[in-house]
Amino acid sequence: MAKYVLKRLLWMIPISLGVAVLVFTLMTFCPGDPAEIILGSTATEENLEAMREQLGLNDPFLMRLGDYLNDTFLHFDLGESWTTGVSIADSIVECLPRTMTLTIITLLIAIVIGIPLGVIAAVYQNRWPDKVSMVLALLGVSVPNFWLALLLVILFSVNLGWLPAMGIGGIEYYILPAMAGAANGIATLARQSRSSMLDVIRSDYITTARAKGVPEIQVILKHALKNGLIPIITVIGTQFGKQLGGTMVIETIFAIPGMGQLIITAVNSRDYPVVQSGSIFLAIVFSLCMLAVDLLYAAVDPRIKAQYSKGKVRRKAVAANG
Repeated sequence: MAKYVLKRLLWMIPISLGVAVLVFTLMTFCPGDPAEIILGSTATEENLEAMREQLGLNDPFLMRLGDYLNDTFLHFDLGESWTTGVSIADSIVECLPRTMTLTIITLLIAIVIGIPLGVIAAVYQNRWPDKVSMVLALLGVSVPNFWLALLLVILFSVNLGWLPAMGIGGIEYYILPAMAGAANGIATLARQSRSSMLDVIRSDYITTARAKGVPEIQVILKHALKNGLIPIITVIGTQFGKQLGGTMVIETIFAIPGMGQLIITAVNSRDYPVVQSGSIFLAIVFSLCMLAVDLLYAAVDPRIKAQYSKGKVRRKAVAANG
């Protein structure tokens, strides 16, 4: 298991490099002149040319790419923002916890609501609880999160005054953004949970457990749900990545100074270093999340854990015979 974790961690190096090269290339060929955006439309051509030279925009593409990769991955120097002059590392350290907090709260809401909805729909297949759950899931998939966010602000902030409409502070500032971002995750988890449970509850061991007189609640939660968790965990992992990227829209609507708002602001101002470094950090966080999902597979399903053990025993046997 330790060797597998180490292998996955090493794979993050080429993944991060690939993300860095891709984002750097996209930002380089993106329309817009960073020098003009920084100095304004009234700047003279001499000032613009001096700014381009200062930012290194006049250097060849490969030279700039090599310098960026060297500074980022060999010297761990993310540089400073072109527009604000603030250290990018400091900005990420400040913004990343807010984005992670919003993402985790959003995902927890999706798990707490979505999985029970799917289980109920499977247990009461083709009856009214199933139909109500699937209608709610369909609405969750269909409703855009930015539109739902605006409705929640109008209802809970403007009309009722229960929750703040924007900004950052205590946990109450995350409730509306998390609710708006969780709708799609609830729907996706409900549908996947229903599908997984329908496959499991038709199995022979479930019929045997019922024949032995095991209470129905134990049959569903202890036997059926536990064995149907593998595809659900996969969806949870992908939802984490989706929520992590989707916070860009939510953070903009609710004025949360997180990674999403940081990157969007940098894109609009053609602040290349901020966009590149922010994208790399999000890619690393997502890679770590998928590693955690794979480790959860082994914790939930002993057969997967046994595969790692068998591989280790097989390698020892080969070494002993050799």
